[in-house]
Amino acid sequence: MSFSTDTQPVESTTDDDLEELPPSAKLVYKVLEYEGAMTQAELASATRLCSRTVRYAITKLEAGDAIESRVSLADARRSIYWIPDEESEGRA
Repeated sequence: MSFSTDTQPVESTTDDDLEELPPSAKLVYKVLEYEGAMTQAELASATRLCSRTVRYAITKLEAGDAIESRVSLADARRSIYWIPDEESEGRA
């Protein structure tokens, strides 16, 4: 989450924030925005990007706090990625 100078929370990810990212990260973000939580393999399939490119995009998005991840309960070898809600960020 980013903050303004008067310490009031600002919306976490805006279109301006996405402009700074590589095209692959923008695509991954938009797929998560429209489809909901997905694994890396699902993202690779949905975006038709190779898994290495998806992994790079995920790294960029996580570094900018645009997405969050957790280990999958069904398969601990995989992570699930999603775009956090503004409401849940305020509760943390």
